[in-house]
Amino acid sequence: MTLVERAGLWTDDRKVATVEAERRIRAGEMSVVRLAFADQHGVLRGKTYAAGEIDAALKNGIGFSATMLLKDTAHRTVFPVWQPGAGFGMKELEGAADVVMLPDPTTFRALPWAPHSGWMLCDILFADGRPVPFDTRHVYKRALAALADRGYDFVAGLEVEFHLFKLEKSRLGMGDAGAPGQPGEAPDVSLLNQGYQYLTEQRYDEMDPILEILRTNIVDLGLPLRSIEVEFGPSQVEFTFRASTGLEPADAMVLFRSAAKQIAQRNGYHLTFMCRPRLANVMSSGWHLHQSLKDRKTHANAFMDGRAPLSAVGMNYMAGLLQHARGATAFSTPTLNGYKRYRPFSLAPDHAVWGRDNRGVMVRVLGGPGDPATRLENRVGEPAANPYLYMASQIVSGLDGLDRKLEPGPSADTPYDSKAPSLPRSLGEALAALGEDEVLQAGFGDFFVDYYRRLKQAEIDRFNLEVSDWEQREYFSLF
Repeated sequence: MTLVERAGLWTDDRKVATVEAERRIRAGEMSVVRLAFADQHGVLRGKTYAAGEIDAALKNGIGFSATMLLKDTAHRTVFPVWQPGAGFGMKELEGAADVVMLPDPTTFRALPWAPHSGWMLCDILFADGRPVPFDTRHVYKRALAALADRGYDFVAGLEVEFHLFKLEKSRLGMGDAGAPGQPGEAPDVSLLNQGYQYLTEQRYDEMDPILEILRTNIVDLGLPLRSIEVEFGPSQVEFTFRASTGLEPADAMVLFRSAAKQIAQRNGYHLTFMCRPRLANVMSSGWHLHQSLKDRKTHANAFMDGRAPLSAVGMNYMAGLLQHARGATAFSTPTLNGYKRYRPFSLAPDHAVWGRDNRGVMVRVLGGPGDPATRLENRVGEPAANPYLYMASQIVSGLDGLDRKLEPGPSADTPYDSKAPSLPRSLGEALAALGEDEVLQAGFGDFFVDYYRRLKQAEIDRFNLEVSDWEQREYFSLF
């Protein structure tokens, strides 16, 4: 019996998708296929297989070291894998044992910037077919299933900001190799345009050569690109994507981030989704997640109301987002750097409040009575967030609002003066809030939350051991 059969996934639909993927590989004369999975940080990892070996991979998957799921953002293995239970009670992961990535044939793509290459996204399983509990795509699937049990599908549109620079010097000398826990030095870059001329055509045209290369490849990849905008800060850009349902928007985000960085690199540019790069006069980048629910029976937008800006379902769901905002921030803003974005009067939220057409709130209500595009725009996220965990946090929080019929309270006309709970000011504060949130603990599972908090705490601990430029300036001469 193959792995896909042991996992209970060898359905008629998957058989058809497998045949179609193999047909496209042959028709495109591809020599290799990249098999990728999103790790705990939403970064794509994987292996590249010869095209002729793909049939076996589609049936039985590809083994890889489970330590890939146990690393922090510096690629350092956080958990003691040589101890019994790998340090957290999972005998299957002792001794850096293998788990398996199983390609999902419905995700097959041809890579426009590397036409000899196909690409497929993978789920992560044990050899007996059980999902690995740390697979964030699996965590998101569980949240989608819980939502479907209530009669709804999750619909999301992406609004993603990032910075795009000219690459001046890569740090690729022999001494720049880096090491686990100590990545190599960042590259030297220069601006593509000056900032603070939001949406001006002149600034856009200065970036058009690389933006057009990005646009062409992203569209050829099959991603639902909607708009390209020059943002407020220097060398800052925003891409938006049409709304899609279920797994699609999260899969699209991980693919977009990886593709955009590869395309930029190949053309002599450096693209970063880091929230607030350490560059003069920089502006923070956000990831605004537009979301609504679709009724599975009627296929109507459950947030639309004929007489009100937002339906009762939408109000309850939004109340859940606000109720659990502090703990959910650990998933929407998972880096230490991301919390430097939460500043008053900065077009970024700093309190768990809502409003209509107000860019200072956390959750913005868009649409209106009878508008089928009625939705919520959560402005809390950073573009480095793992899409599966960010979106799962929205569903878990929103479902609690629906189940308990929570009310969001009055809208905030002056969000930065609000008495509502403030968003966490640090990753440590967000992790503490996550540990205190019983709803998020139940929705993600205590085991996963403990794993995640330990993983992120390791980054905080490493950061706290570093002597910063601020400390050097503040104390070196004074004392």
